[in-house]
Amino acid sequence: MPAQRKPQRLPPPILVDDAAGVERLVRDLSGQSEIAFDTEADSFFRYRERVCLIQITVEDRDYLVDPLAEIRLDGVGKVLADPKKVKVFHDGEYDVLILKRDFKYTFKNLFDTRVAAAALGFTTPGLAAVIADRFGVELDKSLQRSNWSNRPLTQRQIDYARLDTHYLLPLMHELKGELEERGRTMIVEGECKRLEALESLARLFNPDEFLRLKGARTLGPSQMQTLRELYILRDKMAEARDLPPFKVLGNNVLVEIARVQPGSTRQLGKVESLSPRVARRIGDELVAAVQRAKKKGPLKGIPQLPSKDGTGELDEEQYELHERLKRWRKGRAEKEGIDASLVLNRHVLLRLASRRPKSDRGLAAVDGMQDWQIELFGEEILAAVAAFEADLKADKVDFKKRRKGKKRGKKNGK
Repeated sequence: MPAQRKPQRLPPPILVDDAAGVERLVRDLSGQSEIAFDTEADSFFRYRERVCLIQITVEDRDYLVDPLAEIRLDGVGKVLADPKKVKVFHDGEYDVLILKRDFKYTFKNLFDTRVAAAALGFTTPGLAAVIADRFGVELDKSLQRSNWSNRPLTQRQIDYARLDTHYLLPLMHELKGELEERGRTMIVEGECKRLEALESLARLFNPDEFLRLKGARTLGPSQMQTLRELYILRDKMAEARDLPPFKVLGNNVLVEIARVQPGSTRQLGKVESLSPRVARRIGDELVAAVQRAKKKGPLKGIPQLPSKDGTGELDEEQYELHERLKRWRKGRAEKEGIDASLVLNRHVLLRLASRRPKSDRGLAAVDGMQDWQIELFGEEILAAVAAFEADLKADKVDFKKRRKGKKRGKKNGK
């Protein structure tokens, strides 16, 4: 690993915040075959985050594009959709999703350097670690949670943002060569195809998600009803004030209010984690939420939340097969020296457990299965499925433990 050093002195990045700047940028991009991209958003400062900055690097030029400056960025979208141009991201899933949501962009010919690093066995494939390893440059990542919607941007923000793309093109070339040498190019190609096809879904508020708050399940039925009302109130306040919910009230405060169930603003003083300032500002609304909960009465049954890993949709047999395939995947990933998600991602794992394929044709019919996965792992996957089916037929599968695990998972909101 090269000795750590600070980033070298670079020419100032090119700020793009008007129509003329966009025109010059698009003209430059039109002549490029490789372009690096990144984004910054304000998720720690708004109810629904937005793209606040788009970083773009070509050759030795770093651009900082300001989408908050009311400029049209259709030309950038055409570049992202152009299959003849390689678009390089590092850990680009969030960038792809938020750009699709905010600008309706489509993506073709992506290369994700984080995926490439992971496919080569990097145990810490984050940008700072990879750049330090390959170029000996220490990146300052202290501004990750900066308020990127503030204008003007500070010099620190500018220096920080431009480095997120500055090294991606030479990094891509290094990693591509190593992927080819080790026969792992197809892993990255398959994962990048998945990234290109991602769909941006609107975030929907589910009041029953209160159950996921730490300590929620230690409450009694009446307290749970109170917590549910407080959870709904917090979301409404957050949306009205355009703030992330945690900046209205912390999770621990919600749970403590529900535990105490104050009947007046005076009794809010019993909630140790609630600051007097916040109590004065929204105390009436908090007490009203407690009173609404009392009128509704104790919560009748604990809501069943969908499992975060998707296994809640599987029946007992499918779940058992899923767990066997998951164990196989872990062992295969250790043997290959890569992350398990690159052997099979969780969505494909769920589909395999659901479909229970018995042939190469059946594997190929599973959405998301790549040709290279069938070639390298197909026999092992089919053998695992066949062994499971044989155990089922011989009545050697004990679902009792599975049922207990499923019940416990639901109890914990998993």
